[in-house]
Amino acid sequence: MTATPRIAFLASTAEEAQRALAELTARHGQHEPADADIIVALGGDGFMLSTLHRHGSLGRPVYGMKLGTVGFLMNHHGGDGLLGRLHAAEPAVLRPLEMVAQTESGATVGSLAYNEVSLLRQTRQAAHLRIDLNGETRLDELICDGVLVATSAGSTAYNFSAHGPILPLGANVIALTPIAAFRPRRWRGAVLKADTEVRFRVLDPYKRPVSATADSHEVRDVVEVTIRESHDRTVTLLFDPEHNLEERMLAEQFTSG
Repeated sequence: MTATPRIAFLASTAEEAQRALAELTARHGQHEPADADIIVALGGDGFMLSTLHRHGSLGRPVYGMKLGTVGFLMNHHGGDGLLGRLHAAEPAVLRPLEMVAQTESGATVGSLAYNEVSLLRQTRQAAHLRIDLNGETRLDELICDGVLVATSAGSTAYNFSAHGPILPLGANVIALTPIAAFRPRRWRGAVLKADTEVRFRVLDPYKRPVSATADSHEVRDVVEVTIRESHDRTVTLLFDPEHNLEERMLAEQFTSG
């Protein structure tokens, strides 16, 4: 990073984030993301994910400051000493999941997920799913409200709420976690190598329709969903050394409430 990096400040629509945007751009200037050395995202985790989806292909490191309701992927907000914080920040390299969904209409829809890909029943009827790993059927029928595949960074989000495991960064694994599984009754999911190809087949899509969501991108009426770790896309998040992502993930496992 240069001594005085070119910064692209991006903010959510929240009033506090917009106020911080005005203060920081007045102090440090403003650049377009494509022309910047670093992107600073002001908001919550939802806005961070939106920023990664919109600008992740640029390859710019992203430093977030929490000005939203949830900020696991963000640093504490503070306008003073920003340049020093950016120079001292520690990188966390994340590799997203690639989802390819086939729909009842015959459409093929692709999307990236930095947190998770989730399948959910669309009606009161439970979903009936078959699970293949690397082309081999591992579960003939999962009856459930849904199921998800989470990255390490996303393992503390929806996955953790569904009683899935928190995965250490750099462990090269992903979590396969059922949501309210009915059969098999005690199946709790699996931890898989990150390069595993996961394929879900909807067994009765007309009577029991299912949607698939990659982060916030939803596809309705899917019949088959294939998920694999991206081979060519990574993003770099920056964190203050005293509160880096690995430490947050560890702390999350020793807190209650």
